[in-house]
Amino acid sequence: MSLSSLKNMAWLILTHKSFLWILLFVNIFGTVYGYDWYMWQLEMTDPIFWIFVPDSPTASLFFSIAIIGWLIGKNFKLIEALALITLVKYGLWAVVMNLLTLNELGSIDKVGWMLIGSHFAMAVQAILYSGMYKFDFKHIVIAAIWTLHNDVIDYVFGQMPIYYDLMKHMQQIGYFTFWLSIACITLAYIVWRKRVKRKTVIV
Repeated sequence: MSLSSLKNMAWLILTHKSFLWILLFVNIFGTVYGYDWYMWQLEMTDPIFWIFVPDSPTASLFFSIAIIGWLIGKNFKLIEALALITLVKYGLWAVVMNLLTLNELGSIDKVGWMLIGSHFAMAVQAILYSGMYKFDFKHIVIAAIWTLHNDVIDYVFGQMPIYYDLMKHMQQIGYFTFWLSIACITLAYIVWRKRVKRKTVIV
């Protein structure tokens, strides 16, 4: 079997409704778990900042809504742009933060390793489904504003996810996060440009 055939088969599996339902369930479970995880931080957060604190579960919520759209034959374009950018960003961000914690402490517990695996999977799924996204440039712009504004709230107003062992490195982490945001916004732009070019070639 050729590589092209394997890719086509994998895509058929990924986009099959049964698989999408499973993926939706997994993401909803992860979203609920994530919001519950952040409850302790939300309890000591000014309500005006609540929407900006639980970054990862909000990203998986965006993706869950995107999946619902695909299941009913619709593309929620802005949600798709937000899902791609934030899933990759916060998926990779959490992986790096937990690896930094490992470096800082010399070890992390099972929950830390679970977070590394689950958040890496968040980033991977966002990229795997890039062929499903139908967002336009304007949706990337809006998603970029949301993402960078979230960085300002996190690192200017001090609402970043709390990693007690890494707080002394917050300036460096904020700098890294900003450029990670730029990279993920650029990824969304690349995905959009490839789709536009394919349309041009077909026409």
